Amino acid sequence: MRPGKLMDEQCGVFMITLRRFLKGRRKDKDSPTPPLQDEYRQYLEEQFVRDRITDTDFYRLVSIPECLDYNEWLATHAVSFFNHVNLMYGVISEYCTGETCATMTGPGNVQFCWTDEKGKKNKESAAQYIDYVTTYIQKTISDESIFPTKFGHPFPSTFEGIVKRIHKYLLHIIAHIYHVHYKELLMLGLNGHMNSLFTHFMVFNIKFDLLEEKEYDMLNELLKALIKQLPDPNQNDGSEVAPQISRT
Repeated sequence: MRPGKLMDEQCGVFMITLRRFLKGRRKDKDSPTPPLQDEYRQYLEEQFVRDRITDTDFYRLVSIPECLDYNEWLATHAVSFFNHVNLMYGVISEYCTGETCATMTGPGNVQFCWTDEKGKKNKESAAQYIDYVTTYIQKTISDESIFPTKFGHPFPSTFEGIVKRIHKYLLHIIAHIYHVHYKELLMLGLNGHMNSLFTHFMVFNIKFDLLEEKEYDMLNELLKALIKQLPDPNQNDGSEVAPQISRT
């Protein structure tokens, strides 16, 4: 059985600078991506960065108990993060339509394309993309051969890679919510929940090296701001996380 109840307090952490990411991109006059300075990011305002629903020490929370199997720890978190992100999106999904979100985008107008079973990348509306993602994840975590729930049933050798893919998709949903639907989060009073979920999510992913830096570059400024709200990881038992996470 998985200790899923540990996951009810949520969220996330740090990444390399967005400026470095954008500096290396080719500037195309036909690109729909606006210049960085033209994009207003309300979620970066100090009053909103401070909003959270818990003072939990996420560094300690993500540390794997000595008695628990690594894959079991990944499985517990993958399922719980999926449930929390899916719940958060469900609350604002009525505002995410083919008209309001014709493409699946994140901060900096980064576009996410869905890769079908034949390996073809397709641009989809955000709602359709997220439907594909949630369907894939639900099918995967319900597959006993991938996410075993019975004693003695082993995890597949590719399990970590599967979790990485799931978490990449969840990051895309989180990025879209911040980029397009932050005003709805504020209206519903859920911005603190989102900050806590994102912080927990990213602390876990960086701790276990489940996401590449380039995958979360788009939310660099927010994550740097959120990590400053956490206790110094060098001053608690979760100090092994510290070399991977910067507070500056």
